Amino acid sequence: MDTLTLSSNSTFAPDEAFVLSRAELDTRRPPQLHTQDFHELVWVQNGTVRLHLDDEKRDLVEGDVLFISPDQRHGLQGKEDAAIVVSLAIRPGVIKAIGSRHEDLAGVAFWGPSQTPTVAHRDMRQLAALNQAALQLERSPRRKLYLEAFLLPFLVALDRPPEGMGQDAPNWLIAACASAQNANVFRQGAAGFVAATGRAHPHVSRTMRRFMGVTPSDYINTVRMDHAARQLAGTSDPLGEIAADCGLPNLSHFHKLFLAHHGETPLRYRRARQRNLIQPRA
Repeated sequence: MDTLTLSSNSTFAPDEAFVLSRAELDTRRPPQLHTQDFHELVWVQNGTVRLHLDDEKRDLVEGDVLFISPDQRHGLQGKEDAAIVVSLAIRPGVIKAIGSRHEDLAGVAFWGPSQTPTVAHRDMRQLAALNQAALQLERSPRRKLYLEAFLLPFLVALDRPPEGMGQDAPNWLIAACASAQNANVFRQGAAGFVAATGRAHPHVSRTMRRFMGVTPSDYINTVRMDHAARQLAGTSDPLGEIAADCGLPNLSHFHKLFLAHHGETPLRYRRARQRNLIQPRA
């Protein structure tokens, strides 16, 4: 497929640090992929969008966010009517300058090692906040100060690799580990975690062993037991309810997992941490 190159000279006015726009995508396959000499943040505001790359196609849904760096060949196509994206084109040099000032961004978003656009996901609440911030940016002068005021809170809120996971871990695994903190995911166990990755179970298992040294079941059970520990320490909910809330209705199995992870039975754990709490008067 032929390549079209977009230039910053034809995209930005001389005094502009960014250009924010919205577009409804054509449902026809793009006739060619394109590259550009500037960074671009794109998110799906409505519908389903197909991302075309050199060797693959990927469908993006509402809330998916693309971090596109210079020279990354790509194309976007609407998969249905009213597929709408928001695009924030960023003048060359701005992203490099931000990264040089904030070392915590290494490996994240535009600063990652991927040779193709990086994909992250925002849930409905996060997407609403992103759209609200974009409206405010749209009303602001197109200068670097206002662009950074928009970008930095957004970047801080992005999913980071869990402790012990290398910065070179694939973004889909980082995103799945973040989504595993959601009760609707961890209640479904390893199957829910694997479903959140959108990959086949054997591939997920191999990748987790490589980058984390654990299996999907190991990881999700750790998330479950951490959740259970917080509930035991901070609530008076019955053990059966806490176990069921973790997706473990078998109370005996719940006890065994909790003891293995925390070295104490659930009841002993609760007593030790609630002993010194001051209870409110009735």
